[in-house]
Amino acid sequence: MLTPQVGERFTEFYVLGLDGKADGYPQEVKLGQEAKMILGMVNHEYENTSYRVEVTIDGVRNSEIGPIVLADKEKWEKQFSLTPTSVGENRKVEFLLYKTGQMEPYLSLRLWIDVKQ
Repeated sequence: MLTPQVGERFTEFYVLGLDGKADGYPQEVKLGQEAKMILGMVNHEYENTSYRVEVTIDGVRNSEIGPIVLADKEKWEKQFSLTPTSVGENRKVEFLLYKTGQMEPYLSLRLWIDVKQ
């Protein structure tokens, strides 16, 4: 008897603006002001998978989301906000997606924001 082959295993991981499009996220924010966006993922791992997301600004941890447990093909989207704690231009914001038990990020996303006084 043949066993059907499993396709490629992967997770969709994305950041959207508040309008639900792949643009329109904050590019400039005042110090202490929240930068709001939508964070999302879709599980295509063919099994229930647990994730967590670590958010850093210039390599410094800002926040963490999770655990998020998704069934295969399940989609998760949530409005998310981060609050920068120091002024600077081209601050690198990274969203690091981890599968439970992994020490290294499974996926990462980046965007840059200017933080004004």
